[in-house]
Amino acid sequence: MSALDWIVLFGTLLLIVGYGVYKTKGSKNIESYLKGDNSMKWWTIGLSIMATQASAITFLSTPGQAYESGMGFIQFYFGLPIAMIILSIWVLPIYYKLKVYTAYEYLESRFDLKTRILGAFLFLVQRGLAAGITIYAPAIILSSILGWPLVYTTIIIGSLVIIYTVSGGTKAVSQTQKHQMIVMMGGMIVAGLFVVKLLPEDIGIVEATKIAGHLGKLDLINTEVDLENRYTLWTGLIGGLFVALSYFGTDQSQVARYLSGKTLTESRLGLMFNGLLKIPMQFIILFIGALVFVFYQFNQAPVFFNEAAKDEVYLNEEQKSKYQAVEHEYANLFEEKRRLILLLSNAEGEQIDVLKEKITVIDNQEDELRDEAKTIIKATNQDLETTDTDYVFITFVMENLPKGIIGLLLAVIFSAAMSSTSSELNALASTSIIDIYKRNIYKHGSERHYLIASKLFTLFWGIVAVFFATFAGLLDNLIQAVNILGSIFYGTILGIFLTGFFIKYIKGNAVFFGAVIAQIIVLYFYFYSEMAYLWFNLLGCGLVIISGFLYQYIKNRG
Repeated sequence: MSALDWIVLFGTLLLIVGYGVYKTKGSKNIESYLKGDNSMKWWTIGLSIMATQASAITFLSTPGQAYESGMGFIQFYFGLPIAMIILSIWVLPIYYKLKVYTAYEYLESRFDLKTRILGAFLFLVQRGLAAGITIYAPAIILSSILGWPLVYTTIIIGSLVIIYTVSGGTKAVSQTQKHQMIVMMGGMIVAGLFVVKLLPEDIGIVEATKIAGHLGKLDLINTEVDLENRYTLWTGLIGGLFVALSYFGTDQSQVARYLSGKTLTESRLGLMFNGLLKIPMQFIILFIGALVFVFYQFNQAPVFFNEAAKDEVYLNEEQKSKYQAVEHEYANLFEEKRRLILLLSNAEGEQIDVLKEKITVIDNQEDELRDEAKTIIKATNQDLETTDTDYVFITFVMENLPKGIIGLLLAVIFSAAMSSTSSELNALASTSIIDIYKRNIYKHGSERHYLIASKLFTLFWGIVAVFFATFAGLLDNLIQAVNILGSIFYGTILGIFLTGFFIKYIKGNAVFFGAVIAQIIVLYFYFYSEMAYLWFNLLGCGLVIISGFLYQYIKNRG
């Protein structure tokens, strides 16, 4: 990286942190600290909601997901607009009427204290772990670039977030996220333009799109019914609907964003803004990943994208010679494939199918070589990870973009990490102070006492997230890891809330035991079945309602 890249990167990050601290200094009470004095406009709410969900994992993993498997991941978000409408009509008015700080306060007013604590506990476990992953994702990249120990980079990123989140609370989070969102999407669009610019002269955006389509990277919709397939139209519309209802309706990291609105109307507009723009945003990021795939059809990709793992192999002379042999064979295949891709860009009719068959044969040979390379990596060090999709986009950025733009794209990744993590820490602190500490431990403190306690809880959860991040290994795919983690718990939490909103027959004890049973069963399916994780949301939600209904029926009959 050049000096200009470092200036752009750290200049952007320090400006965001400084702005967050300056703009929100002087919170006098927890109303200001946790709800931002209910002063947020709809566009701030909408951008804050989007920035909360768009973590660094989004910008690291999503392009790699498209590179590896195509754009079918977009189906994950198909249920989101429907969820925004449902929440705006039925859920937001309840929260505003009760004037709650957290979503879980509602559970006590509808059921009982133990159900409120259960809902808060499930959230704290799930979101506390997720916060660690959102810090860990960019820490991998910076440690790889600088050669620093991962623990140092993790602490640096966590500390930046903790500074302005502890300082300004909800308002600091929302205010900084506006600017972070602009940096994030602006940087990604710039990256997309450079991908096209770096393609061969006779390959423009039209030809690149055609190549991506021919090679299966633009297949957006899969209508098959398959419970083991993670991304189909039905998992998106049904499973995605339930995960969106739970995430945006019951996850405090999102609920806090729209509870800070000036009015119910502002909060509704903020949610609908997110519902309208989220799918186009994800489409752009995935499409950039597909363009990176096309770029690597004309420019040789590494056999393995994680350079740090390759460097370790090169330290072992025996494994190095084996790896270099694989690289040599991989390079020979690339030359033949590049020739076929050039022909495919202008092919028509039956010629397309003939060329696709030939390219598929080479793809299979490349996959075999990549598997061989991964075997060599494992033979070098069993602890080295052999999943590299999260490194695809950042490798392209570091090796191909000009000075200054590299710094901007790294700023995108860190801005995303800071935006999502700050929301999570703020929400974890809100839930801890309101649902646990103030309600059960220390009920009669002063405003100043609770304000200080809120800041201490924010600091505590920041430290927990950093600690977890230092022990997190690179998972199969980071964006999937976060979604899987959410799906394990979201269905149960959503089932509790939907029961509260719509099924008055079921009371506190029934929903509590129904939720416990549902969570145990979901965990069983996660560990011992091949069910696609999006269905966990529907399974958990349905089990809470069914188990709760049966418990209540038996109790009433007895």
